Amino acid sequence: MYKKTARRTPAPQFRLAWTAAATLLASTLAPVAHASLFSGETLDAVADGAAWVVLFIAPLAGIAIFLLIHILPEKIAEKKRHPQLNAIKTLCLLSLVFGGMLWPLAWLWAYTKPVIHKMAYGTDVDDHDSGGALHIVEDAEGKEG
Repeated sequence: MYKKTARRTPAPQFRLAWTAAATLLASTLAPVAHASLFSGETLDAVADGAAWVVLFIAPLAGIAIFLLIHILPEKIAEKKRHPQLNAIKTLCLLSLVFGGMLWPLAWLWAYTKPVIHKMAYGTDVDDHDSGGALHIVEDAEGKEG
């Protein structure tokens, strides 16, 4: 009624011997492995240079690139003469405090068209110089003349 299934025969043992012999032969004929292209004093100098780059130069470059990207909405708003430039600058500074989570809002705000400002003032760009404390010397020179 039921047929017996044929069992697999185990692999012959001579394969193990050949594998061991081939491995031994390959390991004896293999060339010596080197971990680096450099050796001695040159290896020390290259390692010192790599350490300086990793510990000091890369973090400083990363911080500089982060800050340059972080002020992009501010620069865009300045270029477009956005009337809410000071608010966008403040949002960029707050974004630094909050881990960059407010940065996309500043980016979008810099690209928006200030519709309410246009309704109130008739233009969507900032025509007057808000200046404040940043142009105090220029304002003083202008008042003298």
